[in-house]
Amino acid sequence: MVDVPATPEAEPMIALEGYRDSSRFFVKYRQGDRTLYAGGNWRERVELVEDPTPAPRRYAVPSLVPMQYHQATPWPSLPHDAIRMPILGVDKWRLLRDRLLRSVVPSDRSGLVLNFEHTDYFLFYDRGGRFRATRLVDKPADYRVHGHLRFDEFMRRGRPILEAYLAEQGITQTEFVFNTGDSGLYSLPFLYVNTDRHLLVFVRHVPVRPGAITAAPGVTGSQAFGHVYFSHLYNLYLRPVSSLHRLFFVIADTAVQTVRFDAEIGSQQPVPPLSDAPPMDLQRWERELDRISSRKVSAGEVEFLVDGEAYFTRLIDAVNAARESVHVQTYIFDNDDYAVQIGELLKRRSNEGVDVKVLLDGLGTIAATMSDAESLPEYYKPPASVRLFLESGSRVDVRQSANPWFTGDHVKATVIDGSTAFVGGMNIGREYRYDWHDLMIEISGPVVDIVRKEFRAAWWHAGLLGDLGYIIGRLVPGRSRAGSQGYPVRVLLTSPGNYEIYTAQRNAIRNARRYIYVQNAYFTDDQLLRELILARRRGVDVRVVIPMETDHGPITRSNVLAANLMLENGIRVFVYPGFSHVKAAIYDGWVCVGSANFDRLSLRVNRELNIATSEPAAARQLIEQLFEPDFRASFELTERIPERWLDHLVEIVGDYLY
Repeated sequence: MVDVPATPEAEPMIALEGYRDSSRFFVKYRQGDRTLYAGGNWRERVELVEDPTPAPRRYAVPSLVPMQYHQATPWPSLPHDAIRMPILGVDKWRLLRDRLLRSVVPSDRSGLVLNFEHTDYFLFYDRGGRFRATRLVDKPADYRVHGHLRFDEFMRRGRPILEAYLAEQGITQTEFVFNTGDSGLYSLPFLYVNTDRHLLVFVRHVPVRPGAITAAPGVTGSQAFGHVYFSHLYNLYLRPVSSLHRLFFVIADTAVQTVRFDAEIGSQQPVPPLSDAPPMDLQRWERELDRISSRKVSAGEVEFLVDGEAYFTRLIDAVNAARESVHVQTYIFDNDDYAVQIGELLKRRSNEGVDVKVLLDGLGTIAATMSDAESLPEYYKPPASVRLFLESGSRVDVRQSANPWFTGDHVKATVIDGSTAFVGGMNIGREYRYDWHDLMIEISGPVVDIVRKEFRAAWWHAGLLGDLGYIIGRLVPGRSRAGSQGYPVRVLLTSPGNYEIYTAQRNAIRNARRYIYVQNAYFTDDQLLRELILARRRGVDVRVVIPMETDHGPITRSNVLAANLMLENGIRVFVYPGFSHVKAAIYDGWVCVGSANFDRLSLRVNRELNIATSEPAAARQLIEQLFEPDFRASFELTERIPERWLDHLVEIVGDYLY
């Protein structure tokens, strides 16, 4: 076996011979002065068994299969039914590739992002006019993302070009292999084409990383135990005031939760028709928010980034373009393959002189590394410690927030050069990029200074100075770089003893007269649920988008009870297909989005950060980009979901746990 080094090779892999049967492929290739033998199994990706089923009429999205081994010795034997495939040179591939891409890839220092088999590629032409394709995280800093290329549309437009090219070149074979000339780790050096079955299969060079420290059984459990020990003992020495402060409010809130009486809302009375009353007065509402919020309204502009493709493309673009600083605060920095790609980008930028700081929630990150995304590749081996991975071979500065009394820092906020910020619900991990429906907000303008100051205070608090560091982080002024443009935008927070996100949304529900749209994954707060029902019985058009599949089984059952109660009281309940992790609401044009769920942890216990605005353009954007598409994509409930007696017990216990 040949271990592939962890640094990109400059020399391409050139296929000399290629063979395949119905389940495996074999490639003999030259790389520099070495001749190597490679192969892999493609049974689950490629259907080559002859059967009477007609071949598809169009080329499907290409498949991608990894080379699973590289060896210096020839194969002992080939299958008796192995088919030898003709090899076409790099020059022929480049001629075809340029014909396919010239019309769609820009040539003005910009490029297109193409998602291919859970990897984002950046396609562009360099200064010399040569076509280049890299992973998005490796794109040149002076190139910008022009847009996204949909593979299905590209294949539809490219089929006649491919067929004309084959006829022009006199290629009559029905299956063959192109040498692409692609080089380096994660490259796609070979392309298999089958014109009978309309198949395109890229072979990917997946590195074997020698000496990688991977997660072993018991490692994450030991990390969790050590972190809990630190958070409840050693942490008391560094942060006695904040630790006792959190303990007091956790106990107080638990006591209130125990003695609070939630009056039942009768569902026997007919649900009233929708009201045609004018919406709430947003100017008056903003004055009320001045009393609720712990800080004055600021200014800025917001852009909603729906789902991982939009957010991570923009984030990677911004990190690549950063000149001074990248400060990341996240509840989870996972150890899966996508999180590692983001980590590699941060490490590279830190080594290029950018000040990179990463603030993790300790328990959130450790707990996330204990489970894998369903789409995680089988061959992937995760690093044992996210913190050690980020710090190794880089200048990235990493700190972990403690979790006294099992409270957490649930904020997700990244600030680039002090002038642009991203806040919302997405952590760093594969689920958020590929598997889940979610939302982030890009903000600019003076409001970024507030997000930056919140990061600075949390960063100092997580350091060796502890509570004293928090005071320093609050008092030391920072240089403002966020400009002065924009419309009124407000930052709302949750922390022990500060419930402004809850209070603001409760009062917004009470003030709403025309419509309330809410989308949230964890719908367990009884008080807000009650307020929504009362609003509907005032004639307000209340619509809720809620998933019935969540990442926490007990919350799924609580969502069932909440959905049934809302349905009984006239609220329109839309069940999102799959898992929606979105945390967004709009009340008569007032937008409130961010990291906070509709549960006790987010509204009274953990640290959270939401962005709010009454700007009409932002409200229209949120409705058009998020709510209207999700109403159409979801299934609207018309009858109750079956309940189990155990659901009610889980809901009672859940009022204390989440």
